[in-house]
Amino acid sequence: MRTFVRKLVIALITAWVTITATFILPRLMPGNPIEQLIGKLTGRVTPEEIAAIKAQFGQGLNEPVIVQYWHYLVNLFHGDLGTSITYSPQSVSSVIFGQLWWTLGLIGTATVLSFILGTALGVYFGWTRGARTDLFIPVAGFLQSTPFYVLGTLLVMIFAFRLHWFPFEGSYDATTVSPGWNWAFIASVLRYAQLPLASIVLCSLSGWMIGMRNMMVTTMSEDFVLMAVAKGLPKRKVMWHAARNAVLPQIANLTLAIGLLVSGALIVEQVFSYQGVGGLLVNAVSNLDYPLIQGIFLVITFTVLIMSAVGDVLYVWLDPRTRTATVE
Repeated sequence: MRTFVRKLVIALITAWVTITATFILPRLMPGNPIEQLIGKLTGRVTPEEIAAIKAQFGQGLNEPVIVQYWHYLVNLFHGDLGTSITYSPQSVSSVIFGQLWWTLGLIGTATVLSFILGTALGVYFGWTRGARTDLFIPVAGFLQSTPFYVLGTLLVMIFAFRLHWFPFEGSYDATTVSPGWNWAFIASVLRYAQLPLASIVLCSLSGWMIGMRNMMVTTMSEDFVLMAVAKGLPKRKVMWHAARNAVLPQIANLTLAIGLLVSGALIVEQVFSYQGVGGLLVNAVSNLDYPLIQGIFLVITFTVLIMSAVGDVLYVWLDPRTRTATVE
C-alpha cells in the first residue's frame, strides 16, 4: 500500500510541475500573441474590432503573472483549456481532440507492433545466443540509434519518390475519398500510414529486441532455468518459462518508451505531412497560441503519466513477488 501511495504522490507532484511549466514556457517566448493576431488581419481594423479581440483573448495578459496562473489553474480544474487563438472560435479541447486520434492511432499501433515483434525476436536471439543470429545485433544497434525522422526521410526518398510504391505525404487521399466509416477511407488511411508506421516501428523495435535479448541471456543462467533443462523439459517450454520472467523489465520500460515515441512521432508527422498533434504544435508555436501550446503539452504529459500508472499495475499483476512486497 505504501508503494502505491508513494507513486501517487510522485505522479501528483509531476503533474503540478508539468502544469506550471506549460504555463511559464510559452510566456517566455518573444512577442505578443494578440498583437500578432491583429497584424495578420487583412484590411482596415477598427478600434472596436481590436478591443473585441483583446477582450476575447488578451484580457488576462495584462494581469500579474500570479493572477494569470491562478485563473489558469481554476479553468484547468473545471476542464477549460481556453480558446485557441489560431483556430478561433474553437476551443482548445475540440481542436486537440479533433487531431489527437490520428496521433494516437499511429503511436498506439507502432507501440504494440514494435513491442510484440521486438520482444519475440529478443527471446529468440537470446535463446540462440552465439549462433549466426548474433549478426543482426549490430544492425539492430544502428537502427536503435537512428532518429525516427531520419529513417522516415530515407524511406520517403527511396520508396515514395524513387520507387513510387507508397504515397509520400498526407494521412489519406483527400482527392478521391471523404472521411467516414467506409472501406475506401479506411483503406486509404492504412496505405498512407504505412511509411510513417514503418519508420517508427523499425527504430523502436531494435531497442525492445536488444533489451529482451540481454534479459534472456541473464535469465538463462538462473537456477530455475537450469533446473528445467535438467528435468528434460521441452525446449519450447523452457524458453517460455525463461521469457515470462525476462519480460518483466520490458513492461516497466514500456511506459518510459511511450514518451520517446510521442516526441518522435510528432516529428515524423511533419516529415510525412501526416495529420496529428505535431502539425497543431508547429502552428501553435508559430502563432504564439498560448492556450493551444499548453493544452498539447498537458495531453502528452498526462498520457505518459497514465500509461506509467498502467505499467506499474501490470508489473505488480505479473510479478507476485512485487505484490507481496507491496502488501508488506
